[in-house]
Order: sequence, then structure tokens, then C-alpha cells
Amino acid sequence: MTTLVPAHVHHHPPAVTETEEALARWEDDGGPLYDPVPRPDAAEWLRISAELTERLPELAGREDILVTCAPGTLSGAPAAYFPATANLEIDEALFTPHRPRTLHPQRAGDEDRYPVAWGAMIHEAAHAAHSRWLTPTVPRGTAQRAAAEMLEESRAEAAHLARRPDDRRFLRATVHTVLMADMMANAPADRWQAAFAAGLLLARRDAGILDPDESEPVETAVTAILGPDLLAQLAAIWKAAHATADDDTEAMLAHGQAWCQALGQQPQAPEPPLIPGGSGPDGGDGALTEAVGQTVRAVRRNEQAQAAARQHADAARHNRARTKAEHAEQQRQATQIAGQVFAPGARPVLPGRRPDKRRKLRTPVTGTRTPTGAERAAAGRLARALRTAAYRERTAIITASAAPPGRLNMRQALARDAQQAAGAVPSATPWIHTQRKHTPTPPLRVAIAVDVSGSMGAAAGPIASAAWILARATALTDPDSRSATVAYDRALTAITAPGRTPARVTEFEATGGAHRLAEAIDALTAGLGLDHPGAGRLLVIASDGHYNPDEAASAAARITALRTARCAVLWLAFAPGARPLEGATFLELTDPAQAAAAISTAASTALTTANRA
Repeated sequence: MTTLVPAHVHHHPPAVTETEEALARWEDDGGPLYDPVPRPDAAEWLRISAELTERLPELAGREDILVTCAPGTLSGAPAAYFPATANLEIDEALFTPHRPRTLHPQRAGDEDRYPVAWGAMIHEAAHAAHSRWLTPTVPRGTAQRAAAEMLEESRAEAAHLARRPDDRRFLRATVHTVLMADMMANAPADRWQAAFAAGLLLARRDAGILDPDESEPVETAVTAILGPDLLAQLAAIWKAAHATADDDTEAMLAHGQAWCQALGQQPQAPEPPLIPGGSGPDGGDGALTEAVGQTVRAVRRNEQAQAAARQHADAARHNRARTKAEHAEQQRQATQIAGQVFAPGARPVLPGRRPDKRRKLRTPVTGTRTPTGAERAAAGRLARALRTAAYRERTAIITASAAPPGRLNMRQALARDAQQAAGAVPSATPWIHTQRKHTPTPPLRVAIAVDVSGSMGAAAGPIASAAWILARATALTDPDSRSATVAYDRALTAITAPGRTPARVTEFEATGGAHRLAEAIDALTAGLGLDHPGAGRLLVIASDGHYNPDEAASAAARITALRTARCAVLWLAFAPGARPLEGATFLELTDPAQAAAAISTAASTALTTANRA
């Protein structure tokens, strides 16, 4: 065969193989029994063939085609389609380096592992779906028929891409791995073969399979052999072929004839023989071969870059989906913990465990007391500061008009009179109206997490006082404001539940172990909606920050998430040497009454954030 690429569509049944001959002799005249040598992976390839047959209808839109995978093919091409027998064959070698037992084509997405083999099947499926023009009367081997069949290669792929544009990357893999490798081996350099290279490669560019930058070296080399005018004439032929109907035999043969005439070749004459090695009479010196190689490398490079980009995008989608699932699971667990912690009459709760009525955890709460005058005064001052921080100035809406009401702008009035005197349509607007509008003040959502581990023993009294001052002040700010307080060590204990204003100061002792700050933040977030906009949101953590790395990492992740959700985080310490987590505003206090001003500043920041949300 003299063409650059073996034919992919065979209108006659495949030739009889030696195996079939041996079987026929045994059946007809008692010849020696054929005893094939079994292959260890033959069953796997039969399974693969069956699974490819199941997937083919989605590619070709036909259910009558049988796919066969075998070592080598009857046609000699890496893949081929036989319309007479509705059979599609694929060389097993295209699946290299995968072992047959690892191939599962029936699974959508498995084809990503062997794009060359899948691209070959797509190419043949394109022929099965679109190469429906009848077997030509022109004999095989003539220049006209060879040209028509060559034009059909890109025409079928163009028609396929119109139906399934996402198959482009697989067709590209087949082009640069199968078609171009054969062209590199045969080194086309004369006019006929250079024209065929253009019809196979540049036509695929115009079909949308190759990119212009990839085919540019081939275009330059072909132009040097054929000249720009002849190349433009050939391009017009393959573009006309792309627009030809699937079953228009006469048009495709006419395109083949026009191709031959453009190259000065007799249509009914035998196809010109292949001149190897770049020694054609038209001065070919291997430049086209090198250009094909550059195109091969460019396509491979671009495909690798695109594959890396797809992998990166897939990984990013997977990470987003995993993050979303983890966030949903965390929210579910947080809601469950909040329900246990803030349940009426709830006792201390171990996060992640079901309440055990037979084993009650020791509560850190030791009792309650009446707030002192100083604490009441501090709560009142903090409430006034929070109301001031929550107050919003009225917004002014200024509109200009040609008629009252409003304030008269004399400059605009004179301009309007001048326009009227000149006979022009007046456009000046002398009346300025200002409308002031009150904007709603957002309520507060204040969450307080109190560390009651053993290291906080000396600060238990001041923290209890500061927690009451903050909760009381929040309640005095606005009827819709809410606060909640949770004490945490290895367990969580509700000091005040959302919406309940403490009348007395809850006292506790700090003798526990471990630090479940992350779970305490989850409970407070779910109970008060700290991650939802529409309110001024503030999380106050009273702790020395002496946590193990795992505890600190979990709590820091929750703080970062709240900061991302535009919730302010304030860290209070009542002794030197505290280690606040990153993302929180740190305040060291020795007197609970001093916390009012500092918390007021933090609340102002929270309200400002809520206003901008």
C-alpha cells in the first residue's frame, strides 16, 4: 500500500486467516485438526472486547457493531472498521502498558487511563456513524479513491466532534501516537505525499482537532513543497469535504477527483508510489519529516499540559467536594453537640459520646451568687458602649429634579432659564431633594467559651465575673441580641443557653483536664449561628492557651473558619504567659471590670463587619 496511513474503513470483509483456513479444511475434507495454542490472557481480552462493544453505542449511535481486541489486526492498521460485517477491530498493543485484567472499559472514566486505544475506537466509531457513502465504483488503488478515502478521515472526525466535542482529547492522542508515527516512518517528501500530509494534518486543524500552533511547522514545510496557491486550493477541497453529507457518494468522489486534478494526477491512474527517505523529485530533503516531528512533540507537550491541568482541576474539585462534605459533617456534629449541651437541665457532655445515665460527669459549676454593684455597673457601661457601637447613622439619598419639592439651586435655575430662552429643551435640574433614611441596627450574637482546665484555677473567679458582665450587657443591648456561655475541659458544660439572660453570676472551679475548645466553638456556633450573616457576631475565649498540638490545631481551624465567615474573635487572658491561638485578638486583663472597654472595642469591630456583609 502506498498511502501514508493504512485504510481504516474496509468495504469488503476481512481476508480469511490461516486459522480459519485450517478449520475449514477440517470441516470439508478431514484435514488435520487445528489445535490453537491457548493464550493465558485470552479470556480477559474477550471480556474487554465485550465491554468495549457495550460502550460503542454511546460513541457511534449504533448497537449492531461488534468490537474485537486481538494481538495485531486483520487490516494491518492499529484499528479498523468493516461495514460489511459490522465489526470494529483494535490492536491490543494500543492498551500498553496496562495489563488486561486491570482494564474495565464498562466503567465510565476508565478510558482516561488508555487515551490512545480509546481514541482509536472513537475514530472508528466516527467512521461507523458518518462514513455512510456507498462503496465507490472506482477501484481501490486509484488516485481518486485514495484521495477520497484520505479526505474521509478528517471529515468523519469533524462530524463526530459536532456530536461529541469532549472526545477531542482522545482523537488528539490517536493522531499523534498512531497516525503521525506512521508518517514519521515513511518520510513523505514528494508533491503527492506532501499533499496527503496536508490532508491528514492540516485538515484536522481545520476540523478542530489540532491547534494552529501545533500544525504550523507542517504548514510551513508543505508550503515549501506545494506552494501557497496549491495548498490553498487543497484546503478548499478538504473544507468542502467537511461540509459534505455522510451519504453523499458522488460529492466525496468529486472531491477526490478535484484533489487529483489540483496535483496534476490522473484520477483513474494508480496512486503514486511512496518515495521514502525524503528524496523526492520536488527537492524534499527531510524538512517535512522534521516538521511532522515538531508537530508530534508540540501535540504531546500540549496534551501533557492539558492532562496536568485536568488532573489539577479534578483534584481541586475533589478537594472542594471533600471539604464540603467534611463541613457538612462538622455542622451535623456541631448541631448534635449543641443540642446535648444546651438541652434543659443538661449535665456536662463528652463530645462524640452518647450520654450515659449511669455515669455522670462531674460539673465544674459550684454555685451561683448575686452580682456585685461593680459588676452591675460594668455591665451597664458595656451595654451603653455596645449600643453606641451598634448605632448606624441615617443614610442620605439626594435626588435632583426640575420641579419642587427640594432646595433651589440658583446656578441650575439660571442655566434652565438660559436654556429656555435659547429655545433648547431644558435639561438643568434646579431642585435638590434630600431624603434621610434609618437603617436597621443588627442584633448581637456573643459566644463565650471558658477554659476550666487545671491551669486556670487562679483565674476562675475573674473569668466567671467577666462572663456574667458580657452576657448581661449583651441582653441589655437589644431584645433580639443573644449570648451563650460554655465551660470546657475534656467535657462541655453550658453556663448559659442561647436566649437566657443570667440573673446571677455562675461560679465554677477549674480542675479539669484536656481542652475541648474546638467542640465548644462548634456548640456555640450551632447554638448562636456565628457563621451566618445578619448580626454582629463575636466569640470570646477566656483561656491561657496551654494546649497540646492536636487540640490547638483543631481549635485554630475553627477560629479561622469563623474569621472567614466575618465573625470577630477575642481572646481574654487573666495571667501572664498566655498563648492565644492565631486569628484571635489578644487582650490580657487583671481586673474583670477592665474587660468592658476591651470587649466594647471588639464588639464594634464585629458590628462593622456585619454592616459590610
